[in-house]
Amino acid sequence: MNLRIGVDVGGTNTDAVILDGKRVRASIKRPTSADVSSGIRVAIADLLAQADLAPDAIDSVMIGTTHFTNAFVQASGLARVAAIRIGFPASRSIPPFASWPARLRDNVRGFAAMIGGGFQFDGRTLGSLDEAGLRSLAREISDAGISEIAVSSVFAQVNAEHEQRAAAILREEIPGASITLSSEVGRIGLIERENAAIMNASLRPLATRVAAAFASALATLGIDAPFFVSQNDGTLMNASLMQRFPVLTFAAGPTNSLRGAYFLTGLGNALVVDIGGTTSDIGVLTDGFPRQSSMQVDIGGIRTNFRTPDILSIGLGGGSRVRALDGHVSIGPDSVGFRLLEEALVFGGRTLTATDVAVAAGYAAIGDRGAVADLDPGLLQSASSEIHRLLADGIDRMKTSAAPVPLILVGGGAALINQPLPGTSETIRPDDAGVANAVGAAIGQVGGEVDRIFHCGEGGRDRALDDARSLAIDAAIDAGAAPDSITIVTLEDLPLQYLPGGARRIVCRAVGDLATIGGHRG
Repeated sequence: MNLRIGVDVGGTNTDAVILDGKRVRASIKRPTSADVSSGIRVAIADLLAQADLAPDAIDSVMIGTTHFTNAFVQASGLARVAAIRIGFPASRSIPPFASWPARLRDNVRGFAAMIGGGFQFDGRTLGSLDEAGLRSLAREISDAGISEIAVSSVFAQVNAEHEQRAAAILREEIPGASITLSSEVGRIGLIERENAAIMNASLRPLATRVAAAFASALATLGIDAPFFVSQNDGTLMNASLMQRFPVLTFAAGPTNSLRGAYFLTGLGNALVVDIGGTTSDIGVLTDGFPRQSSMQVDIGGIRTNFRTPDILSIGLGGGSRVRALDGHVSIGPDSVGFRLLEEALVFGGRTLTATDVAVAAGYAAIGDRGAVADLDPGLLQSASSEIHRLLADGIDRMKTSAAPVPLILVGGGAALINQPLPGTSETIRPDDAGVANAVGAAIGQVGGEVDRIFHCGEGGRDRALDDARSLAIDAAIDAGAAPDSITIVTLEDLPLQYLPGGARRIVCRAVGDLATIGGHRG
């Protein structure tokens, strides 16, 4: 028996499930508390009681959390960061933090400088690393009392040698310094990759506290199993990696929903809509994993490029406010959120929400239907039409062809939809759809990825692809995957015709089962 607990902490609810092999043995949904860790503890305690299981029966715990996303966007609990860019005088016109919103820049910027060094696109040196200058900067950083340092280098995705050498020097000069290298968290694109490194550095102290809080919560419950945290790409990382790379958890919520939808339906290629209390997240499953974004992403007004799923979020959820004015009905984007059980009409509140519309129209059974029995039928018809129109527009924006595709509806707000939507071949509502996000956390695997420019010299394209596969597999093993369970799930090969030497950008991702809980090839 392999018992896994999956927990997904959303803005409105904290969902948890116990997965017994491929069966959902128990599930629970609790309102998210202000103190996320205590909310997790309460949810797991209630879950164990429901399943009548002792804590020592659990083999592993997987947690998806919005801790770091919320902390960064709200500029709460962030550390001051020293940003060092290697590549001067190239890129000097756009210094570190140049495009950051003032609120975040004032909270995070502790120091910034540029020094000589870096590489060209083909791996040739742009200049020698200015080691003397770096040691001088290190002393300034130390004197300023800053211990979080982000290092970025021009074309570090081709050659990270100068970043790694800079980290070694900084550790010599500032013992105990915490250093994030851009080549470890970002993709091609200097400014965006540098921003990813700075964001990660600002969250590291918080990540240490969060990891300790999660461990304490499980210890209080008597659970001695290892715990893992969901990443943006649908895989897991252990607590140690989470403390090094908290930025890689930013989009774990929608990713878990997509992976859960895949597990519950067996459909590897489909559209997935997770309708929560405040938003609907629309994503695309490709071979069982979320389609990854190939674009820069904007988080809190900052452009970055670490790996994230391609998700469209629209302001439509069960708690969305419904308003009627001059014969027009609007839905959201504001929501009563986690106060749904207090403010919605069907729960005795005074706010008309999308949930009230679904209950009054007769296609959702929740709360007191009598409380909405007197709503105007014309208003209900207009509101229901607007809900379906909003979602249909979102689906159309995510599709890449006109061909109809299966649609999987998950999340607590899935009951808002009762009609077929344009562009879809069928609508599927799997059992346990309301806790698909927690299921997605529980089934998580571990993975490794390489995204860099390869030069096809001797051996040509085939040699470059083999090298990318090997690097991705090694990264998956380093992350904790059982070697004989690893498969390649993504292999993208893009020739860069504007560069000489047969340069190609290759993205390769390998995924496997956790070795610590007996992973093997399925």
